[in-house]
Amino acid sequence: MMRKSASITKSKLEQRVSRQEATVRVPAPGEGKRGEQGYLGYLLRQAHAAVRLKMERTLADLGVTSPQFAVLTMLNAYPGLSGADVARLTFLTPQTVGVIIRNLERDGAILMTPHPVHGRIQQWTLTPRGATLLKACRDRVLELEKRLVTGLDGKAEVTVRRWLAGIAADLQDEA
Repeated sequence: MMRKSASITKSKLEQRVSRQEATVRVPAPGEGKRGEQGYLGYLLRQAHAAVRLKMERTLADLGVTSPQFAVLTMLNAYPGLSGADVARLTFLTPQTVGVIIRNLERDGAILMTPHPVHGRIQQWTLTPRGATLLKACRDRVLELEKRLVTGLDGKAEVTVRRWLAGIAADLQDEA
């Protein structure tokens, strides 16, 4: 069996070490491919991650996570949803929603009632405690939303909202 010469092996090793030692500067949000030259899908995901992190920090002292806030919001908007409906509306897995629902129910924020026709389906609604908690969360999230639209006039905000909702509506047919 033939062995590679020591000089070839050493040369490849030196190249690998040299590449590892070279420091690559990761661009900050808004720079390079993380900025206007980036793919729209990546930019949407980057923006979502930044908003979610800020929301988590904003709601932390209330003991609410952003997925819990999403569940409370949807139950407020559409009382009587099933866990499966909540999962679809919040983009969470049914398992995650199950944990969130159990925790919110344990804390007295939501209440389960059986479906009037389909006994196996559980419907969820906010309790007065849940409504109070949601209001405290919404006050903080609305401040974050104001920050998101800084620099946009009313017409531009409507355009952005229409564009984002249109993407979801358009691409959902292909899923």
